[in-house]
Amino acid sequence: MSQIANSFQEAQKAFLILKQQGSQKRVAFLKEIANQIELLREDLIPVAARESHLPVGRITGELGRTLGQIMLFANLVEEGSWVDAIIDHSDPDRKPAPKPDIRKMLRPLGPVVVFGASNFPLAFSTAGGDTVSALASGCPVLYKAHPAHPETSRMVANAIKAAVTVCGMPEGTFHHIEGGIDTGQELAAHPLAKAVAFTGSFKGGKALFDACNKRETPIPVYAEMGSVNPVFAMEAYLNENLVAAANTYAGSLVLGVGQFCTNPGLIFVPKAHEKAFGNQVVSQLKEVAGAPMLHEGICNTYHQALKELAASDKIEWLLTTEASQVLTGNPSLAKVKASDWLSEDAFQEEVFGPFAIMVVYESIEELEKATVKLKGQLTCTVWGDSTELSTNKDFLNLVEEKCGRLLFSGVPTGVEVGHAMQHGGPFPSTTDSRSTSVGSSAISRFVRPVAFQDMPEELLPEELMEKNPLRILRKVDGVFIR
Repeated sequence: MSQIANSFQEAQKAFLILKQQGSQKRVAFLKEIANQIELLREDLIPVAARESHLPVGRITGELGRTLGQIMLFANLVEEGSWVDAIIDHSDPDRKPAPKPDIRKMLRPLGPVVVFGASNFPLAFSTAGGDTVSALASGCPVLYKAHPAHPETSRMVANAIKAAVTVCGMPEGTFHHIEGGIDTGQELAAHPLAKAVAFTGSFKGGKALFDACNKRETPIPVYAEMGSVNPVFAMEAYLNENLVAAANTYAGSLVLGVGQFCTNPGLIFVPKAHEKAFGNQVVSQLKEVAGAPMLHEGICNTYHQALKELAASDKIEWLLTTEASQVLTGNPSLAKVKASDWLSEDAFQEEVFGPFAIMVVYESIEELEKATVKLKGQLTCTVWGDSTELSTNKDFLNLVEEKCGRLLFSGVPTGVEVGHAMQHGGPFPSTTDSRSTSVGSSAISRFVRPVAFQDMPEELLPEELMEKNPLRILRKVDGVFIR
């Protein structure tokens, strides 16, 4: 039996135990994962920084985010109402037929395959949001490590395994698996896999999605893939805020060397402010030194994408630079007329790195045409004053259809970890716009509703017992009560 087949067998055995455990066992487990990772802090941060080429300050902040994310799910499970418990009591005297007792709640799916991301070696990796939300739901995880930060991944995996031991969780609760593309394909194809979570390229995510839909038993694939996260700057807003807006935009564009999935790689600017806005952004970008990208593959892809765009005679380059050393990603900015942007699909493809296209539009009608043409996005940002926003509701309605998160101030590169966050949008930004990979709602990806009809009280999950021992919020006969 192969390592992967054996891991799935252990994971399935663990699942049958996990789904019967009380929620407090999972709460203790999640908190212990956070504790074990915290114990690694001094050793983990320099390793993650070295492998990812990210500065220590960034990794330190990401570690805090990772720990906070784990505690968010621990608190969610501890409160308990996330299971969406619904009870309809029986009515034996109902005519013409008696009404049965039916109780429904969300239950875990089974073993989940998680693929780590390269750009967040902690927060979207071994103990990242996908892994933790799956574990919080009661699902075992088979984690496919990203080859860009192998030692970081092993260290965090060992912390999770230590938590498994300390908390007496089943041995197959978590598996850390290393390998290449073939390994990933084998994981996704295994018949015991019940869901896949992925963060990465469109090519990789779409391949997984297609493969899992061709299985004898298809399974859901929650793939976060590509997004250019357009910013729509309106004229009156820029009349009052041009310099500040341009500076903010430039800072967002180069954050993390442009290697965020929410990087704002497309900005629509009115013709009246074309020159001033472009010049201000360029002045800010020139102050930013090129920095190492995550790995050679990403760096090569970035520079190749710029070369391909440079072949177009419709683009004007406001700032273009060549890599000064291996792995270096330097900021670049291009400009194109909205009419030309509308004619070229390539102009809205993601370029992963510190690059943006500034699209110059001449009217709100032209902006609406561009919005209709946009593919699905993780985020869209609209900068407009109160009058512009209130008089262009049709435009805003169009923008809403294109994204999972719609911002009206600031920039999209900050993704708050909380209960209301939506980090997922229409295809091709993700494979399922109804889900999120950040925030407490991420847990819903790995559960399914199960109804228990006329089940004896002593056999019911605690969340559905008549006396409500966990004191969770439930809908009972159509009324929410605790």
